[in-house]
Amino acid sequence: MAFSSGGSGGLTNGINVTPMIDVLLVLLIIFMAALPTMRKTVDVQLPDPTPALAPPGAQSNQIVLEVSGTDYLINSEKVDESHLAGRLKEIYDPRPEKVIFVKGSPDVKYERIIHAMDISRGAGVKVIGVPPKDTPGTTK
Repeated sequence: MAFSSGGSGGLTNGINVTPMIDVLLVLLIIFMAALPTMRKTVDVQLPDPTPALAPPGAQSNQIVLEVSGTDYLINSEKVDESHLAGRLKEIYDPRPEKVIFVKGSPDVKYERIIHAMDISRGAGVKVIGVPPKDTPGTTK
């Protein structure tokens, strides 16, 4: 008996990659469809680039919480950290608009500013704003 050494007819050993490519494409489509639902967003409202300055005698009802190295100031009123939540709750309970602006001095750790924001949120504040550095009428 003689064996033929030709390449015609016979079995070849090889991996059929077509099913693997199909599975890969299905997974790719699933991840592409699921990606937009997994993103977490934060709503940000940017300030007006050309703000109108208020007249000198205008009364402002904005509440600004300033965080310095050791103190908290609510519209220039010094408040101890242990009384901060109670004072903010006292201010915001009668107000219909619950907006606060949190401003930190440059030498304060970011942790203290976030802590002040958490206390404000716990006191009933709905919107927390951060004023830009070069806002007219603020101290630097």
